[in-house]
Amino acid sequence: MSVLAVAAAGAVMAGAAVQSAIGFGFALVAAPLLYAAAPSPEQAVGLMTVLGLEVNLLTLLAERRRPAPVWRDVAAVVAWSLPGALAGVAVLRALDDVALQLLVTAGVLVALALNLRTRRAAGTASVAPVAWWARPLAGVTSGALSTSTSTGGPPVALLLMARGLQPQVIRDTLTTSFVGFAFVAAAALALTATEDAVPDAGWLAAFVPLTAAGQLAGRPLFRRLAAGRSYERVLAGVLLVTVAVGLFSVAL
Repeated sequence: MSVLAVAAAGAVMAGAAVQSAIGFGFALVAAPLLYAAAPSPEQAVGLMTVLGLEVNLLTLLAERRRPAPVWRDVAAVVAWSLPGALAGVAVLRALDDVALQLLVTAGVLVALALNLRTRRAAGTASVAPVAWWARPLAGVTSGALSTSTSTGGPPVALLLMARGLQPQVIRDTLTTSFVGFAFVAAAALALTATEDAVPDAGWLAAFVPLTAAGQLAGRPLFRRLAAGRSYERVLAGVLLVTVAVGLFSVAL
């Protein structure tokens, strides 16, 4: 296994821990290095889809509690993600590896800027009702990012944060949405005959246990964040780290 593959394995475990701790971040942390290490962008998307589904199902089904997602948000963003996912496949086929790496990094930068803006607004004004276009926009954007870069979390995260929901509700709503996104992404890849996205069995055997270990490690971190007031600060920090990792992988 190459040094880059080992680094990607570490990123997968770290990403699973971050996803477990704050409700999203698996792809943001893992995708840049996994894209650089995988044999092709299609393989990376397929692998990220399977591993993302794993970490989200573990969060919902293996924590001995009853999840409490906002089902209206889940249904809307997942439904709107399908047309976006089909568009994302076209992007995946049109861009080369370096361009996709840059797209991931650019998406994180935009998400970080919007997140900081949301935090400032929340500190000075009451939370406004969700605009009629907010859920469709988050769903379409997330769907496109899911099949082109596997980083569909930020649009939905920002939608939920702007509503002023509690960390536990945000985490459960994000996690449930990502389960839906995984099936939408798989359907979009199948409908467009993107056969190269089927993950290699060897890569799955190596990364599935690491993903489970990362999810387990992130559980106590979430309990600490939810009990305090550092949830959004950690979220912004994750985005900053992801930008640095993305730029590093592009340089390679």
